[in-house]
Amino acid sequence: MITGYSFGKICIDGTWYDRDLKITVAGVVLPDWWRASGHVCNRKDVEDLLRDKPEILILGQGKPGLMHVDPELRRFLKTCGIVLLEQPTAQALESFNSFHTQKKVAAGFHLTC
Repeated sequence: MITGYSFGKICIDGTWYDRDLKITVAGVVLPDWWRASGHVCNRKDVEDLLRDKPEILILGQGKPGLMHVDPELRRFLKTCGIVLLEQPTAQALESFNSFHTQKKVAAGFHLTC
């Protein structure tokens, strides 16, 4: 599904995006994802993804991994039984590609720092 990534760009099903984005469990791309706290991802930032009750939530932290998950979101996911994979974006893309046909996976990708 994700066929390319370089700093600030991602290719999904042949379409290039140059802004952070999310992908729902159904595979719908939600472009122009902006988090309320910039480099912190909180529950409100991914509420739309959680409605689909994913088994795994993958968050690409940017090329060097500067984006982090708010501790409250981390606790919430744990209580819901949702596995959180928080990885630098290049690694997160690989995880998404390997899991998305086997599990209910949702993802958010920070494409730059």
